[in-house]
Amino acid sequence: MNPVPSIDRPRLEWDVACRISPGEEISGDLHLVKAFPGGALAAVVDGLGHGGEATLAARAAIDVLTAHTDEPVIRLVERCHAALKPTRGAVMTVVSFDFASNHASALGIGNVETVLIRANRTVVPLRELVLLRGGIVGDQLPALHASDFAVEPGDVLVFATDGIREGFWEQLNVVDSIRQLVNRILAQHFRGNDDALVLAVRYLGESGAKEG
Repeated sequence: MNPVPSIDRPRLEWDVACRISPGEEISGDLHLVKAFPGGALAAVVDGLGHGGEATLAARAAIDVLTAHTDEPVIRLVERCHAALKPTRGAVMTVVSFDFASNHASALGIGNVETVLIRANRTVVPLRELVLLRGGIVGDQLPALHASDFAVEPGDVLVFATDGIREGFWEQLNVVDSIRQLVNRILAQHFRGNDDALVLAVRYLGESGAKEG
């Protein structure tokens, strides 16, 4: 479990699991979780294809996100689009948390499937998918519109690249540790023919409580 510190206490905890496409030595699926004053950014980038060229594209996007973490998600995707034009391009989902308002803003281009799972089982809907828009960052973008949603302590956000089978989130239990979640998803839903990455982020809110 990796805590993301704020000024006074961790507000997120996260973990990641990944596998490289058979026959390759490096992965084109990369992630970022980084705090900024008042919030944090979580993102997963999947460079098109696999191997070295996919990694270069994904790394270019991660470098942009790292340098501009506190900007709105639409602006982040626009910056990535400009930076990735010399590359083969990528798909990505970015989520920015605002700790003061307990809200998150999300934008997905391509097929990095991302789902928010509520800790409070009385909330409807219990699971909320981030809307994904067709396109390729670095090649052709659709009209960009961010999705906003409220988050509460204990809620878990899970990202998965297309090396993971669709519907991986249907049986998830948010009481499991973050490490258990990502390892179980990878073990049970890895397609076996592409890079795969699973990132899970638990929102802690004001409590800053850590997993035991």
